Amino acid sequence: MATLKEPVKIFIIQSLACRDTPQEVADLVKQEFDLILDRSQVALYNPTKRRGKNLSKKYVQLFEKTREDFDAGLIDIPIANKFYRLKEIQKMYDDSGKNKVAKQKLLKLAHQETDGRTIRQEHTGKDGADLEIKVIREFID
Repeated sequence: MATLKEPVKIFIIQSLACRDTPQEVADLVKQEFDLILDRSQVALYNPTKRRGKNLSKKYVQLFEKTREDFDAGLIDIPIANKFYRLKEIQKMYDDSGKNKVAKQKLLKLAHQETDGRTIRQEHTGKDGADLEIKVIREFID
């Protein structure tokens, strides 16, 4: 096992704290730092697992802080969380290869997520009163 530099360790710890699997983190490290790691080596940086029990205190604190910040945005149903959806959209975008149509649709979807268009909006009338709904029925002979 190769000794990792500080930025790589921090990246691994924060990715694990954001609930990525060790294999996902190993793949991300390959993309970001061009380092090939085994998922068992990545698991050494997760203090919630047995393999990570010897992790230094500063890394444990970083993990706990990152996990707390990540979970602050999560609710019981992850897909209902904007950050989770954006993360999944990013994964799909990265996996779409050279498919420009799929990438364009994913970019549009990410824009809608960040632009607030997925938030439910309630429309009201003047001064907050209910909207008047008129039903017009015409019969054509």
